[in-house]
Formats: sequence, C-alpha cells, structure tokens
Amino acid sequence: MLVLLPPSEGKAAPGHGAPLKPESLSLPGLAAARTAVLEELVELCRGDEEKARAVLGLSEGLRGEVAKNAELMNAGTRPAGEIYTGVLYDALDLASLDAAARKRARQWLLVFSGLWGAVGVGDRIPSYRCSMGVKLPGLGALGAYWRPVMAQVLPEAAGDGLVLDLRSSAYAAAWKPKGEVAGRTATVRVLHAQIVDGVEKRSVVSHFNKATKGRIVRDLLTAGAAPANPAELVVALRDLGHVVEATEPAKAGRPWSLDVVVRQIH
Repeated sequence: MLVLLPPSEGKAAPGHGAPLKPESLSLPGLAAARTAVLEELVELCRGDEEKARAVLGLSEGLRGEVAKNAELMNAGTRPAGEIYTGVLYDALDLASLDAAARKRARQWLLVFSGLWGAVGVGDRIPSYRCSMGVKLPGLGALGAYWRPVMAQVLPEAAGDGLVLDLRSSAYAAAWKPKGEVAGRTATVRVLHAQIVDGVEKRSVVSHFNKATKGRIVRDLLTAGAAPANPAELVVALRDLGHVVEATEPAKAGRPWSLDVVVRQIH
C-alpha cells in the first residue's frame, strides 16, 4: 500500500542532524529534479530578499523563511515525519506509534512537496518553505515542473497495491494516477453530518478534514491493515469504526471516491 499525503505549510524547527544527503532520500529517480529545485530556491533566497518573498508568497511575518531557505545546503536535518507539523500530522502522531506501526509508516507513507517532489517520512530533510503553488523564475510553476518526473517514478513506487490518495488539490496536480494504477487508487473526502431542522446536512470542514485523514492513516498503521484494493480499504475502514460511503468509478482506469462521514468534530 502507498499512502500519499500533503505536507504542512508550517514546519518544525531545523534539526541538529547532519546536513542533507540528497542520495539518501527515497525515490532516487527524483534526484536530478530535486537538485534543480533546491539550487534555484537557494540562489533565489540568497539574492534579493523582497523578490524571494514575493515568489514564495510569504507575508511580512514570514520574512525569516527566506533566510532559512538560503541555508538549506548546510542546515541540520531531521526525519520528514518530524519536520511536517499541523493538524493532519498532529492526528497521525507518528512519534507515539509502536515499532511495528512506525516501520509500516516508513514503508507506506509518501509526503508530496514543492521542493522535494515526494519524500518518505523517514527521509532526513531540513526545514524549508516552498509550496507546490510556487512559480520559480527559472523552472516555472512547480506543479507543472514535477508532473512529468512523477509520471516516470511514481507508478513503480505504487507497485501493484492500493494507492490511498489523501493529498490536497495543489499537490494532487503533481501526479495523477492513470490507467491500471488509477483503478486501484482511492481518494477520500471527509464530510461533517449534522441534523438541521430534522434533516441531515453534510459539509466539508477543512480543519477537521485534515484531522480525520490523519486518524484514518494512524488507524490503518496501528491495526496493520493492508488492503490490496479500494474495496478492501472500505471494509478495513469500516472495521476500524469509520463510516464510509464508496463510489466505484463508472469507467475502468478511474480512482474510487470514498466519503468518510463524521458527526462530531474534535
């Protein structure tokens, strides 16, 4: 099983480990593309600070992120699962998993990134700021830049098992499973169900959407559930106590759509 996650905009403080070793990262087929993005990002941030802030879409309060990016080549590193923070990662809480579940996390989870393309949660990376929506002066829009590279590398990474796609739209644009891989891919939407004047109404809630996705992944890791396809995923999630409604694709080679329905926001 391969689980595709979005990163978080906010990152943990830089680590104290050795500087980045690009050759140590997962998905070595992305190495050349990673180097190109990293070198341009560092060069940009070592130059005109205002230009870099504008390109990266950073507010005045985030000005310090430019200086942090400028030192990425020499910055300390820590596992990506510790670098990424925020609602989804708080709910996932990788640090509290037992050894077997942490091993599964290192095998199953890929975090998409404007800078790295995608990394495993055990890959050691520095803290950085560069979303998939950034348009670098030389390489252009990162979503479009990564698309052909991902198309070559990700199908092999997906193997012949389930692909659980929990990415946000900006990161999903960098790789869209096609053909046979798409047929064993499942996307998830989280819906909050409330009774209003005796009628059930459902809505998408961004914050809770992320938290629920984090809990789903945690539950699968903890249980050791390894569904082989979307139909088995539906059964596994229901067995774990989630309310799931599945929509099978109308045509072959399309992903399944799963709605996870929650009634309490916490």
